[in-house]
Amino acid sequence: MTNDPFAQLVGQRQAIELLTQAVRQNRVAPAYLFVGPDGVGRSLAARCFIELLFSSFVKTQVITSLRNRLRQGNHPALLWVQPTYQYQGQRLTAAEAAEKGLKRKAPPVIRLEQVREITQFLSRPPLEAPRNLVVLEEAQTMAEAAANALLKTLEEPGQATLILIAPTPESVLPTLVSRCQRIPFYSLDTQSLTQVLTQTGHQELLQHQTVLSLASGSPGSAIASYEQLQAIPPELLQNLTKAPSSYRNALELAKKIDHDLDTEAQLWLVDYLQQYYWQQWHQPKIINQLEQARKYLLFYAQPRLVWECTLISLCQINY
Repeated sequence: MTNDPFAQLVGQRQAIELLTQAVRQNRVAPAYLFVGPDGVGRSLAARCFIELLFSSFVKTQVITSLRNRLRQGNHPALLWVQPTYQYQGQRLTAAEAAEKGLKRKAPPVIRLEQVREITQFLSRPPLEAPRNLVVLEEAQTMAEAAANALLKTLEEPGQATLILIAPTPESVLPTLVSRCQRIPFYSLDTQSLTQVLTQTGHQELLQHQTVLSLASGSPGSAIASYEQLQAIPPELLQNLTKAPSSYRNALELAKKIDHDLDTEAQLWLVDYLQQYYWQQWHQPKIINQLEQARKYLLFYAQPRLVWECTLISLCQINY
């Protein structure tokens, strides 16, 4: 096993160089903003950076133990914050909600209570590390009250470093962005994407061109899309790979989509069908119809009605 924490991170040379030099030169910033597409290694880079930072504080023979603790999120100097749902008085991450089989229409968010917990965490001196580390995944989901509360912490972080992860600087409150050092992440080229999928045991994805196109150079998105693809009933997916043969057929498909898939899966299906239909027919009208369906679903329109209108409109398009 290599001692380079960044050995697993593929295709992000600039980010690796910036973070590595910060540790080597002992110029670690109080706050960083990791910006780039989902699934290209931002969270992995955060773990690698923390490992590099913390490893200078421990003996060589316990590096493996340090890595395991960081991966499990149980290091006393690390707080990893994810967006949550509120359910029966509990906060649940997206993964925890999925385990309980909860179907939620609205996406999870980082809540004011979570930011207050960050402030409480940073009020203690770091244990077993040179500084406390806080990572906020999907920082763009913070409501304004939470973002303003975090701003106070960023102004006086103490013996700590915060890492905010977001898709773009524009998706985060400008006052937060101004207090962070920006670390850019980029979509991977085909060679790097293939390398990551092969290394992680997902070679079968390379045979699914629609999934790869949908991923747009993001290994994480490719894996998530493939898992979502496997969750769609095969018969339903097969029927959707061609235009509805009649209005009745369109209505039956809409009913099945509404019955079998939750909102998140339906939104993914819109993306998948846009890619698939474009590869098959190159008809802008189809893409526009599906884009309209996405907007209606996001605005909580009745899903069955949305799909009925969309699929009926596809009947009227001459392929």
